[in-house]
Amino acid sequence: MLNWQEIDTVFLDMDGTLLDLRFDNHFWQEFVPKKFAEKHGLTVDHARAHLMPKFRSQEGKLQWYCLDYWTETLQLDIAALKVELADLIAVLPHVTEFLKKLQDTHHHVLLVTNAHRNSLSLKMEKTGLAGYFDAIVSSHDFGKPKENPEFWVALQEAHHFDKQKTLLIDDSLSVLNSARQYGIAHLVSVSRPDSAMPKRETSDFPAIEDFRELMPPGL
Repeated sequence: MLNWQEIDTVFLDMDGTLLDLRFDNHFWQEFVPKKFAEKHGLTVDHARAHLMPKFRSQEGKLQWYCLDYWTETLQLDIAALKVELADLIAVLPHVTEFLKKLQDTHHHVLLVTNAHRNSLSLKMEKTGLAGYFDAIVSSHDFGKPKENPEFWVALQEAHHFDKQKTLLIDDSLSVLNSARQYGIAHLVSVSRPDSAMPKRETSDFPAIEDFRELMPPGL
């Protein structure tokens, strides 16, 4: 799938790429509606029907990933609720093995995520992955989500990289499209970001189900 001799920089998404999206899907689709229902005396179904249009209206925007925004909008302490469910945070299969192998190469490895810094810190603490990266970048640092081409301009200014020698692995097709528009040459999707869901088809980009499919040869 890849010629590793052509790659010197690796950008890795977090949720749904390195970490199981099952946590986030359960959190937003089940746990937050449950807590919202308890606060307002609603059934969970009514709470979910109220919340889902709010969530959909922010998809692809920085606010969707901002815990402060949702704390204020929903009047729920979202960061604290995430801590309550932290035991569900899990690394996807063979991720750690892949990261360890990259440590043995000259590749420059960055975690590049839309996650809010509070969520990012919780997940790094829970998984112990932080030490595998040369840098950890949140789109909140730049005020633009990865779906916005301006994010990549800001990332280039902060962390100089050769677009033709850069690999991005991300489960979001809209993010991959944005990176392709910016000119990043090597793009790979994830076909099963949520372990509780079936494999999905991604025709626009090559996709992996787990990181054994991308292991650099000869390491």
